Amino acid sequence: MVLHIAQNLSQSYILFLLSSSVWSFESFQFFKEALFQYIIAQNDDSVESESVSESGDIGDRALHSNRISESGRSIFSLDNVAENGIVVPIPEDTNTSFPVTPSALENISPLSLDAIIQSGEKKKDEKEVPWLLEYITCLLSLVVFGILGVLGRYGLQKLFGPEVVGATSDGSYMYLDLPSNMVGSFLMGGLGVVFKGDLLKISDELAIGLTTGFLGSLTTFSGWNQKMLDLSVEGRWVFAVLGILIGLFLVAYSIIFGIETAKGFKWVYRQSNMRSFCAISNCFRACISNSYRCVLTFMVMLLLMLGLLWGIFGSLEKDEFNTGSSEAQLFLACMVGPFGVWIRWFLARLNGRGLGKNGMVKWMPFGTLAANVLAACVMAALATLKKAVKSTNCNTVASEIQFGLLGCLSTVSTFIAEFHAMRESTHPWRAYAYAAITFSISFALGTLVYSVPVWARGYN
Repeated sequence: MVLHIAQNLSQSYILFLLSSSVWSFESFQFFKEALFQYIIAQNDDSVESESVSESGDIGDRALHSNRISESGRSIFSLDNVAENGIVVPIPEDTNTSFPVTPSALENISPLSLDAIIQSGEKKKDEKEVPWLLEYITCLLSLVVFGILGVLGRYGLQKLFGPEVVGATSDGSYMYLDLPSNMVGSFLMGGLGVVFKGDLLKISDELAIGLTTGFLGSLTTFSGWNQKMLDLSVEGRWVFAVLGILIGLFLVAYSIIFGIETAKGFKWVYRQSNMRSFCAISNCFRACISNSYRCVLTFMVMLLLMLGLLWGIFGSLEKDEFNTGSSEAQLFLACMVGPFGVWIRWFLARLNGRGLGKNGMVKWMPFGTLAANVLAACVMAALATLKKAVKSTNCNTVASEIQFGLLGCLSTVSTFIAEFHAMRESTHPWRAYAYAAITFSISFALGTLVYSVPVWARGYN
């Protein structure tokens, strides 16, 4: 009740109370407590806004920092993600002037504190991993897993498209990338929310490669937006609106289904005493007992895989390029797609930082927003180019940039993870505001870049 009163105090009323000469001891104590609770609430809201914005991806800030926030205020306990689906901040500065209430201490999992202490003791005994080695390994992980994500998206398009199952098509609100967006969102619920803490205990590079690299490339926002633009150009506005609303509904519940499924697997794992689970755990502990050797081995494996993949795709592309087939577009897409993953990963540094020096609107993940909007605009520009320049080579190159580079630059899995975290926060309206801003800006700019020229020039 005190907190509710404090939050509704206006500035003029506070000034009136301060200037009033009639003050009883009880009223002064009440006012002081209310003002203190209000300041604590404001500080908690700022920390929650930052953690929600960073729930999807924070780029290279996730490396060599124990998930330390850019503002330096908090360390994120990823163990709590498994239970709540939201990153829980733990205060880093022990000299803060605000006392911690007992209720706040009760909400901090002792397992998370033990994990932090154990990781700190472990790092003292381990050989420190060079920053450059860790960074290069992470970049290679993003490339290799990004290529696998492109291949997975292509396979799901073919499987559920008109050629096999027939559940999706270009001319329907059930767009071609809907299955991959749903599968990626489902897997993000498990790998990016519930099991992310466990993956980070094994390897930061592996966790980033699976979530940002594979799942981010398996899903695509720009392809989704472009299909809705194609429907609007043809005058099927109802289908375009349905495609956005139904698509958002399906991916939003896909991540929830993924979280609940992963929690079930985790419960079975904890309840089981099977020796195979113990053997796997011991294997993981042995793998991470020497971080330097583990990271070096992982980097060499990624280099070999990347050389093999690019060698295969390069030789296949040499034979298929002039045909203009979908396979030729796929091979080129796998070669340029990783650059889109890198750009998105770098832009993710903006998540949780807000605007200006004061960090306004920290709850808005500006990095993910910028990546999705930028990819949607370039995607629309290339679609216009394909209609203006009707040639096989132009269509092949433009299509591979759309499917590979821009498909990997934009993401639905990270977007929906942030959306879900906002829905579970104390301000659920932010999730719908974030989704509305992302779709409205992308669709509006796409209309100017693609739809208007098509209408004006009469392109078929």
